Order: sequence, then C-alpha cells, then structure tokens
Amino acid sequence: MRTRVAVFVATLMSALVVMVGLGALPAAAEGESIFGFLKNAKGKELQPVPGVKVTVKGPGGTETATSDDQGRWTVEVGKPGNYTVTLDQDTLPKGVTLRNPDADSLKVPVAEGQDKPVLFALGKSTRQVQSKWEQAAQLTAEGLRFGLILALAAVGLSLIFGTTGLTNFAHGELVTLGALLTWWISTGNLPFLPDFGGLQFFPAAAIALVLCAAFGWANDAWLWRPLRQRGTGLIAAMIVSIGLSIFLRYFYLYIFTGNTRQYPDYQGQKGLNLGPVDLAARDVWSMIVAVIVLLATIFALQRTRIGKATRAVSDNPALAAASGIDVDRVIRVVWIGGATLAGLAGILLGLAQGINFQTGFQILLLIFAAVTLGGLGTAYGALVGSIVVGLFITVSTLWIPVELKNVGALGILIIILLIRPQGILGRAQRVG
Repeated sequence: MRTRVAVFVATLMSALVVMVGLGALPAAAEGESIFGFLKNAKGKELQPVPGVKVTVKGPGGTETATSDDQGRWTVEVGKPGNYTVTLDQDTLPKGVTLRNPDADSLKVPVAEGQDKPVLFALGKSTRQVQSKWEQAAQLTAEGLRFGLILALAAVGLSLIFGTTGLTNFAHGELVTLGALLTWWISTGNLPFLPDFGGLQFFPAAAIALVLCAAFGWANDAWLWRPLRQRGTGLIAAMIVSIGLSIFLRYFYLYIFTGNTRQYPDYQGQKGLNLGPVDLAARDVWSMIVAVIVLLATIFALQRTRIGKATRAVSDNPALAAASGIDVDRVIRVVWIGGATLAGLAGILLGLAQGINFQTGFQILLLIFAAVTLGGLGTAYGALVGSIVVGLFITVSTLWIPVELKNVGALGILIIILLIRPQGILGRAQRVG
C-alpha cells in the first residue's frame, strides 16, 4: 500500500522534473505578443477580413501587422507594458466598417510572457437597447447553459462523495484537465511530444475524455484506494486532496502559462437569434450535449447493474459489501465516470469562456455550493442544485453588480441550508 502511494507521488514529481529538464515552457519563451481576429458578419456567417493594417505602439517600439486570409494579425511586442493598438480604417474593404468608428484605437496592458487578444468589432449593430424582460430572457438562457455545465462537474463530485465520503478539493483540476488536454491535442502542442499539427475539435475532445477517464482510474488506483486500505480518515484525505489540487494547478501553470486561449476551431462565431435571446451555436450545442450526457448518467444510475450497485454503496457501503457487491470496483468506476464528467464540463466551459490553468478552480466553490444545495451524496440533488446556482448567479446581475453575483448565490445557499440542512433532495439521516 505504501509502495502504491509512493509510486503515485513519484510519478507526479517525475513529470515536473522532466519538464524542468526539458525546459518546456514554449509560450513564455516566445515572449509577449498582441493578436486579434478581424471578422465581419455577412448573412449568417462571420467572414474573415484580410489586408487590414494594425499598428501597435508602446515600450517595445512601433510595429505594424496586416490581417491574413483568416483575418488574423499578430505583433510580437518584445516586452511587457501598456500599448496602443490602432486599426487603420482606410485599409478596411469596401462595405466593412467599425461598429463604433471612434473605437479604432485601444489601450492594452501586456504582462510578461502574455499573448494578449484584442477585438475590434466590425459591422453594424443589429440589436437595439434591450428591455428588462429581454435582458432577463438572455440571462436565463445563459444561466441555464452555465448550470448544465456546472451540473456535469457537480454530479461527478457528488458520486465520489456519496461512495467514498471524500470531499475532493482536486475536482476542479479534473475540470481544468479536460479543457487543457483538448486544447493541446487540437493545436498539436502536447507537452513532451513534437508538434503534429493538431486534430479537429471533436476527435481532440474524445481523446481528451479518454485520458481524463484514465486519470480518474489512476487517482483511485494509485492514491485513494491505498489510503482507504490504510484506514486514512476523511479529514486527512481531504487535506491530501487540497495538496494534490495545489500541485496540479501550478503544474498546469508551468506548462500552459497564465494565458487564456481559445480552441482553434472556435475563435469566433455569429450568434443565433432566438427571439430575445442571442446564443452562439457552440453554446446551443454545449447545452444539448450536457442534457444528453446528464440524461444518460441518470439512466445508468437507475437502470444498469453498476448504477444500482453505485446507489447501494452510496446508501450503505458495509451492507452493500455484505450483499456481495465489490465496493472497490464500484468506487473505481465512479472515479472514472466522475473524472470523465468533470473533463467534459471543462471542455464545454472552455468553449464558452476560453481555457486557462484555473478554469476548474474558478468554479470549484460553485460546484461545492451546487452539491450542498442539492443534497450531499445524491446525484439528482447535484443536478438540481447546479441549475439553481447557474440561474441565480446570472439572472441576479439584473439587480446586483456582476462582481457580487457569486456572493449572492452563496448567500442563498446559506439561507436554504438554515431552513433545510439536508439540501433540496437530500435526506436528513444522510447528513454527517
């Protein structure tokens, strides 16, 4: 048992040592840059705008760039500082204009080692000032999308807690792993391996999910099962998960850097106008995928043999073991499934807001809130809690500042738990 724990820790440390030995920090080594994509709405598509001149002036001097056939332009600025980025409107093709003609010059801060994106909005605005009802409809759609993505991660965390009792603070890093792996595979920029040109988004995401499942298996096989066999207490296991979370987060930072990036296939998309609601096509598909996967998870828990065994272990592990259920096997399957769901949540979240080394950590508190609100240890409660949290933190911005939206959600959580400590769908005897 001690050997397996040592192997797991040694594997993580060896990966870091190899990275140091290889000096693999490609993004930082390239220096600072400013880039952007010039896209103009024509019909139902966003079309690239080539041949537009952009000037960047700042501490690194004055540099110019011209957008290519894909509308992309890049300027290597050479050093951090504050830069002024100016678009030459005289070079815009006929019929293409800035949405705001006075916004042709933007001031941009660039940090050390950062690739800074800059957006110039092209084309006429097709939307008028929204009424409160239109804003509420838009925010409800966005909240539902976020709630569904949150549910994918929360269901996995709830299943792990229900079968093992572990409060896994490293669950956010499983979310981040899915997003990072998909980006690495889709760009061909995998650590330790030569650049292979990258894959399309969908095969890259499928491979990333398989790797997330494998990482979930390794988590249990090399760390948590040996700790369970040694009789490690839940408090000690929670502290181990905190340490693992910190290690993985800064390991991601080392090899990915602190930049926020986008999937190459989804740099920009025209919104779909659904009455008062505007959503990008990727957001609509994200919601559809999340609903299908969540329904499949519910079906598996209700109808399959392993699902029924999972619910039995969650209710009473000792009685399940006495009934002939292989508890360790069930927990292993839960870890694989939970890591896969978390990885999918990270992929869909990356589509909506980009990818960085803190993608999962930034929503970890909301995941815990959703699980607690819905009811500890119940997957259905995690689903309901996630929808409530997702809707509240977005719709509440109609009345409270955006910076306080998470505070409001956690305030509602406290109020509900004061009234119903076991959560929305939890059972009183399960708490504690």
